[in-house]
Amino acid sequence: MKRVFLTFITGIMVISGCTIISSSQPTVQTKNGGIMKKVLFVVTSHDKLGNTGQPTGYYLEEVAHTWDVLQNAGYEIDFVSPKGGKSPVDGFNLEDPINKKFWNNTKYRTKIENTMKPSEVKTEEYSAIFYAGGHGTMWDFANNVELANIATKIYENNGVVSAVCHGPAGLANIKLSNGKYLVDGKKINAFTNEEEIAVKLENVVPFMLETTLIERGAKFEESKPWQEHVTVDQRVITGQNPQSAKGVGEAILAELKKLK
Repeated sequence: MKRVFLTFITGIMVISGCTIISSSQPTVQTKNGGIMKKVLFVVTSHDKLGNTGQPTGYYLEEVAHTWDVLQNAGYEIDFVSPKGGKSPVDGFNLEDPINKKFWNNTKYRTKIENTMKPSEVKTEEYSAIFYAGGHGTMWDFANNVELANIATKIYENNGVVSAVCHGPAGLANIKLSNGKYLVDGKKINAFTNEEEIAVKLENVVPFMLETTLIERGAKFEESKPWQEHVTVDQRVITGQNPQSAKGVGEAILAELKKLK
């Protein structure tokens, strides 16, 4: 896609000598003059499950099922990871038809194996950011200042911030320009303490996600383990577990439609 240069003057956008009124929705011009709708997916760079010797990474279902909803609706998806480059994959189940559809899509397979570094992201191009889960995120999402700054800019530009399962680790330390945590006072869900204990990793992960989000002021919601649960509050969308990935995609889509 060719890049074009956009100039904003008091709410008016000038493109190649032509002036049009800009909307609140972040957009980028395509080669044929159309508008490209874009969502930024964040995936982990971390591939080791603590000291267990077991591999981890992003959870394929959580990427694929959310991607499927958004790309079917005409959104372009880009990928970023803390380190850039190839992101490690977990939950590799190609018997799931949506996982297989994503994995066999040459364009998007190439993208997720060549993710951007945070420094390469142009935040003004994105209507939403989505933090995909997988246990790897627990080691490299929460304290990544660059990714947090990207999310803050997208959110404060009237965009959507979203995450699923362990992906909300990336939301835990996001602060807005007013100094408050993004999750403070908002309804939020994520992989629960009960689910972490059920998979026997409560002593492996560096922190308990539910506990940390509550400490940041989140109004934590949850369902029984492995039940779909999607929460939407003030343009922040969170899902509890892999079963919630499609629902998170649908909620992102619905929220973006409101912003047009």
